[in-house]
Amino acid sequence: MCRILGYLGPSISLDQLVLAPEHSMLVQSYKPKELDAAVLNGDGFGFGWHGPYKEPSKTSGSESNNETETFAYRNILPMWNDRALDDLCRYIRSENFVVNLRSATDKMPVDISNCQPFKWSYAGKQLLFVHNGLIENFFDTLQRPIREKLCDKAYRSIQGLTDSEHIFALLIHHLETQPGIDVAEALKQTVEEISTLANRANVRVAANIILSFREPNPSNLATPHQRLIALRYDNQQTAPSFYLLQNAANFPQSTILTSEPLFEGNWQTYPQSELISIESDQSVKTYARIA
Repeated sequence: MCRILGYLGPSISLDQLVLAPEHSMLVQSYKPKELDAAVLNGDGFGFGWHGPYKEPSKTSGSESNNETETFAYRNILPMWNDRALDDLCRYIRSENFVVNLRSATDKMPVDISNCQPFKWSYAGKQLLFVHNGLIENFFDTLQRPIREKLCDKAYRSIQGLTDSEHIFALLIHHLETQPGIDVAEALKQTVEEISTLANRANVRVAANIILSFREPNPSNLATPHQRLIALRYDNQQTAPSFYLLQNAANFPQSTILTSEPLFEGNWQTYPQSELISIESDQSVKTYARIA
């Protein structure tokens, strides 16, 4: 299973979490401590971030001008083999970003379309998605039932083969077919539907998910509204490891979500089945518990 990370707080360069800590994401790619189903996370990686905010155009009549302000870098190489990584992570700065280290499950080829994060823009809003987990026997059980639920736009968004991207496509479906729905509610509906399908097929679903979300703030157009939405879920057993840390001494006024602690600190084990929303002011709302 993969390793994932999410950050929300003051703007930092990505190297401060991806490269610098003693148990950084780079170290977790070749020396994870809590990986149950594999030895390495070497089947690709990626990170996604929101760039400097630009106010939506008032004259273009299009939402596409915002789309370029959310970025994703993905690579099929193991993180330790990317010679550009150091320069990229020192150059990129963001207040809100996600990282994924891929450990491919059975029948999931190493291909750029199967690497995370996945991104989506809709109604002037930008979304990044990373997932750690699996749908057991995905091709034989839930792939077709999930696809049959999708609207055309969500169906056409699928470029790869992974269970992760199909979970994301179902999330897109809810965002596109229910205008104005809160992204946390859309994630709740997505996981509940997949859980229902999985229980009928008697297969396991493990879903540690982080969404990095940004939308215009009507009361202050210069400062967009940003959130992290997260879930730790498993329908049959203990979910993969997941931790939360707020206001660390070296990262004040911030929240870090990660599969494994990056450094010594007051890391809290993320409660199973809990879906939370973390706001820009670092307030944490328990949005729902998913049975």
